[in-house]
Amino acid sequence: MQTAVKDNAINLISLMPKSATWDDIMYEIYVKQKIEKGISDSKNKKIISHEDVKKMFAQE
Repeated sequence: MQTAVKDNAINLISLMPKSATWDDIMYEIYVKQKIEKGISDSKNKKIISHEDVKKMFAQE
């Protein structure tokens, strides 16, 4: 699995423009990580419905 993560990071960076900064690279990796976690959580039913979120915010 670690090799896949490293390969994905290398691929992601290689697609970025040569002018990319460290901040650009870190941001892209952060976004990809959050998206993958969201997909994983969704597949594992670790989600809260939109209606439940609206109810939680309405109570505050």
